[in-house]
Amino acid sequence: MRLENKVAIITGAGSGIGRGISLAFAKEGAKVVVSDVNENGAKETVEMVKAAGGEAIFVKTDVSQKDEIDKMVKTCLGEFGKVDILVNNAGIVKSGSIEEMEEKDWDRVIEVNLKSVFLGSKRVIPEMLKQGRGKIISTTSIAGIVGFNKIGAYCASKGGIIALTKSMSLDYAPLGINVNCIAPGVIETGMTKEMLDDPQQKSFFQTSTPYPRLGVPQDIAMAAVYLASEESDFVNGHVLVVDGGWIAK
Repeated sequence: MRLENKVAIITGAGSGIGRGISLAFAKEGAKVVVSDVNENGAKETVEMVKAAGGEAIFVKTDVSQKDEIDKMVKTCLGEFGKVDILVNNAGIVKSGSIEEMEEKDWDRVIEVNLKSVFLGSKRVIPEMLKQGRGKIISTTSIAGIVGFNKIGAYCASKGGIIALTKSMSLDYAPLGINVNCIAPGVIETGMTKEMLDDPQQKSFFQTSTPYPRLGVPQDIAMAAVYLASEESDFVNGHVLVVDGGWIAK
């Protein structure tokens, strides 16, 4: 198994991509800390991991809050004794042009999507340095690379994750910590359900994706397994695009 005896914290793991990563990591032998504000969804993820023969615990966490990040990591250390992998996956989107968007909505998107990467990474890096190695993986988006209408805060937050990933990789690659991110295209999850329920939007996404289907959480999960495993030890500061070819056009 590719992640045997590893301990992973995965934020936003109560559904969608985070759940997919949790299940894939557990299948590869990792012990998983399932972190989310969605208590019911996260507990369901834990039960799914256990039903598949894996080991997982749930920690309710608002990733925009330092105290809650501290609690998440302390719980992981108390239960499993270490943290080998951090997946900064929690994210939200709020729609609207810049003139339409309320300041509080802008702030919330930046806090949940981008500040959380800073807070989570800052907290786990000292633990990884004690071991002399670690893997930090963040979920960005192709919306951090190319523009999308009326989601400026989301695009800014995801572009920020890419820049932060590259900067952190330069600081910590010499110390044995790999810092990378994954940029999904359109993935069928609860977050995208409303858009995909609109026939016109779904058609746009389908025709914009060269591969003959939209993405599913498993597509991102397998990319995360690679970046979490020893197979990617020489990969650092990389943006792994998993989008069916969207930005290749």
